[in-house]
Amino acid sequence: MNFDGTVALVTGAAHGIGAATARRLHGEGATVVVTDHDADAAAGLARDLGARALGIACDVHDRGSVDAAVDAARAAFGRLDVLVTVAGGSVPTPDPEQVSDEEWARLVDLNLTGTMRCVRAALPLLHESPRPAVVMVSSVNGLAAFGDEPYSAAKAGLSVVAKNYAVRYGPAGIRFNVVAPGTVRTRVWDGQDGALERLAPHYPLGRVGEPEDIAAAIAFLASGDAAWITGVTLPVDGGILAGPLRSMFPER
Repeated sequence: MNFDGTVALVTGAAHGIGAATARRLHGEGATVVVTDHDADAAAGLARDLGARALGIACDVHDRGSVDAAVDAARAAFGRLDVLVTVAGGSVPTPDPEQVSDEEWARLVDLNLTGTMRCVRAALPLLHESPRPAVVMVSSVNGLAAFGDEPYSAAKAGLSVVAKNYAVRYGPAGIRFNVVAPGTVRTRVWDGQDGALERLAPHYPLGRVGEPEDIAAAIAFLASGDAAWITGVTLPVDGGILAGPLRSMFPER
């Protein structure tokens, strides 16, 4: 997977999966635009990467902020070849009969509409690229019933959007794919002692994911090695979707 000469913009890139993705793409030769609402952390990661990296503040809730980040990438590097949308997340919400319109809309905006803002802003530059690719980060929540309905509904929407955009923009050579992680060891689990260890046995591979596991899949789908893959959602989930009830059965 050689990204020499390409420019990649990663949202939510200051921490966790986004940071691992920025490091992976940079290590494979890409120039990386590190964007995050945490501007200081984005700038810090860009400094750590050194050459071929730029840190920019970006709030995916704000169209102006998204447009400004893409404009900064254009001004600095003159092109954009890869867009990876990692920014998203969830917060505890009430049961469905109690969740407010505002809570639902906020999570859909962050996890679905925010991604679409990024795609819309990037498309003019992607049309000019010889090897354009978009990879959206979803979740197994978008593929099966794991609760957290507003977040899950938004993540499910990414798969449908990717299929439609793959068909619409395929003739222009722009590929759209989705990665759907299972439980991943990120800072969202900080302070929840033992939670990841309790979840690990539910995964057929016996562990939760690491950010680098997801970054590797993203790098593949963004690379020329996946040149004939578009419109797919790839679970990167340690087998949880293949055997979600594994832990209920005794070992044979």
